[in-house]
Amino acid sequence: MSPQQNTPPTPAGRPDRGPRPVHDAVMCVAAPSLAVSAGHGQLLGHDLDGFYQDGRRVLARCELRIAGSAPIPVQGRLLTAGRARFMAVVRTGADGGPDPAVTVERVRTAAGVERITVHNTGPRGLRLPLEVSLGTDLADLAAVASGRPGPDLPASVCDSGLRWSRDGAGARITAHPAPDSALASAGLLRWDLAVPPGGSRVIELRAVLEPPADAPSARSPGAREVTVPVPWSAAEMSCDDARAEALLGTSLDDLSALLLRDPAQPADLHTAAGAPWRLGLAPADALWAARMMLPLGTRLAAGTLRTLARRQDPGSGRIPGVLRHAGPHLPPTCSGVEATLLFVTVLAEARRWGLPEREAEPLLPAAERCLRWLLTAAGDDGYVPDPAPGGPARCEVQAHAHRAMLHGADLLDAYDRPGADGWRERAAELRRAFREDFWLDDRAGGRPAAALAPDGRPVPHLGSAAGHLLDTGLLGGGGLAEGLLDKVQTEQFARLFGAPDLDSGWGLRTLSAKAPGHNPFGHRGGAVRVHETAVAAAGLAAAGYEKEAASLLRGLLDASEAFGHRLPEMYAGEQRAAGRAPAPHPSAGRPAAVAAAGAVHLLMSLAGVRPDAPERIVAVRPMGSAPLGAVQLSGLRIAGEPFAVRISRLGMAMVEEAAPGLQLGA
Repeated sequence: MSPQQNTPPTPAGRPDRGPRPVHDAVMCVAAPSLAVSAGHGQLLGHDLDGFYQDGRRVLARCELRIAGSAPIPVQGRLLTAGRARFMAVVRTGADGGPDPAVTVERVRTAAGVERITVHNTGPRGLRLPLEVSLGTDLADLAAVASGRPGPDLPASVCDSGLRWSRDGAGARITAHPAPDSALASAGLLRWDLAVPPGGSRVIELRAVLEPPADAPSARSPGAREVTVPVPWSAAEMSCDDARAEALLGTSLDDLSALLLRDPAQPADLHTAAGAPWRLGLAPADALWAARMMLPLGTRLAAGTLRTLARRQDPGSGRIPGVLRHAGPHLPPTCSGVEATLLFVTVLAEARRWGLPEREAEPLLPAAERCLRWLLTAAGDDGYVPDPAPGGPARCEVQAHAHRAMLHGADLLDAYDRPGADGWRERAAELRRAFREDFWLDDRAGGRPAAALAPDGRPVPHLGSAAGHLLDTGLLGGGGLAEGLLDKVQTEQFARLFGAPDLDSGWGLRTLSAKAPGHNPFGHRGGAVRVHETAVAAAGLAAAGYEKEAASLLRGLLDASEAFGHRLPEMYAGEQRAAGRAPAPHPSAGRPAAVAAAGAVHLLMSLAGVRPDAPERIVAVRPMGSAPLGAVQLSGLRIAGEPFAVRISRLGMAMVEEAAPGLQLGA
C-alpha cells in the first residue's frame, strides 16, 4: 500500500499530509526494529526520531550532553543496515589550541542498543560530567508518521535506568555501568566520568519494549534477535565498474535487515516491504523479492511461499492484499491480484532454480488454488480486471496472468496433474486478443495501452508498469516464455522505453513526462520505481535490446551512487541534466525489499543465467555489449550447488564453477 494509505489522517491545521520525510535520516533496520535520527545522532523527539520495536516507539529522546554542552557533531553514517556510528568532539578548558582532546563515539543498533565511548587524547586526566536526557511517548509508528504522537510520558527510576508505561505496555532503558544519579522527573541519567590521559570510558544503554502481559502474542521483551540466518548464498561480484560491487553488497545487507520470521513457522523467512513505513509482510513485495533472489538460492522463495500459502483464502484461492494508489488516470490497484498471480510464477521458477521436490510439491495445491482464482476472475473477454470484479484491465496484470497461465501449465505437467493444455490454450488466446485490443497504432509506430477501462476504452498513458510486458518468465530447458507482444511490437516498445519522456536518465518514470498529470514526485505519476526499472532492463536484455537495457542499467547504477548505493523504493523522475542528482522522494521506504532485490536482479541480468535444475541444464546468455566491462559472479546457486560465471569485456561467458552433471544448454 502507498504511504498515504498506510498512515492515519493528518491533524487539522497542518498543511502537509502523509508520512514524515526520512530521506536524509540515518536509519538502522533489523526488522521489526529500527532506529531513526538525524546525522548528528541525537534523538530529540522530532519527527520520526527514536528507537522502534514492533511498530511502537520505545524511545523518542536520547540527548547526550558532556560538561553541560551537546557534543559538536562530526560524522554520522551507517556501518551496516542495522548499525550506525556517530562521531563528535567536545571542547573543554583543557584544550590548548584548536584541536579538541575529547571525542565521543556513539555506535547504535536497530535492536535498541547504544554504546557511548568518551575518549581523552590529552596529556591530563579529565573529570567530565555526562548526562543523557531520555523520554518517550510509546506511540505507534503510524501516529508518529502522521504528526500526532502524543505527549511525553512520566518516567520512574527502575534498576539502573528509567521506565515508562502506557496502556499496559512499558519501555525500559537500562544503563551499564549504572548512573551515578537518576532524576525521573526530568528523565535524566548522570555520570561523573574520570577519563585518564589516552584513556576511554564506555556507557551502554539498552532500550527494551515490554508488551502488555495479556497480549495474545506476548513474548520475551526485546527486539529481533541479532542473528537471523540469511536464506541465500554469499554471492560475490567482481566488475570493472566497482560501483556494481558496492551496490550488490549494500543491497544484500539491506535485504538481510528486512528479514522476518513467520510467527506460525519461525523457520520460514520472508522480507518486510521496507522501512520505516511498511516493516511487515506485504505479499506482493515479498514475492518479488524472493523471485529476484532466486540466483542466490531458493530458501527465501520457499519460506515466502509457505508463509503466503498459510494466509491464502482457501475458498477463493486469493492471496491477501491492499489497495494501492495507481496514478492520475486509473483507480487504485489491489496488490492481492498481483500476489495471487505471482505466487504461481515464483513456485515454478524456484523449481527451475532447484527448489527440492519435497518442498515444491506440497506447495502445488496452493498454486492450483491461485489458478482457480484466475479462472474465475477473468472476464468474458479473457482479461483479468484489477481490482476484480469491475476494475480496469491493466496491461501489467495481463502480463502477470499470462505468465501465471504458462507457469501453471508447467507445474501441472511436472506433477502429472490435469489441465496444462487448457492453460496453454488460454494463454495463446490472451496473446491473440492482447496484441489486437491493447496495441494502439499511431504515426510513431504504436504503443501498448496502459489499460482498458471497463467499457473497453483504452487508457493510452504509458509508464514503467508496462515493463512487465517484457518479463515473460523462465520455462524448461533454460528458455523464456513467449510474451504478450509480438516481435514487431516488442521492438517498438523497446524504442519507447529508450525515449526521454519515459527514461529519466536515472530510471523509468511511472508516467510519461508527456502525459497529462505527470508529476516527478508522483508514486504512479512520474517518480522512478527501482524494481520496475530493473524488471524492464532485464526484460530488454533478454529480448536482445541491449542498448536500451544498458541505458537503464547505467542510469540506476548512477542513481545508486547518489544514494550511497542504498537505493530507495522510488525517487523523483526529474530529467537528468548536468549538475543534477536524483532527488529523494520524501515518503519513500529506504531500505525497501523490492528496490534492493531489484538491484540484485539487474546485476544478475548481466550474466543471463537461465537454469533448468530438474533437467540438469543451464543456459548462460550474457549481455554481449558488456555495459559494465568484465564481470565475475560467484556464489550463485543452482539446485543448491555453487555456480560461478565470468563475462569478458567482449561479452563472452565462461562457466567457472558448476555442479557435477550440469550441462550447458544451447
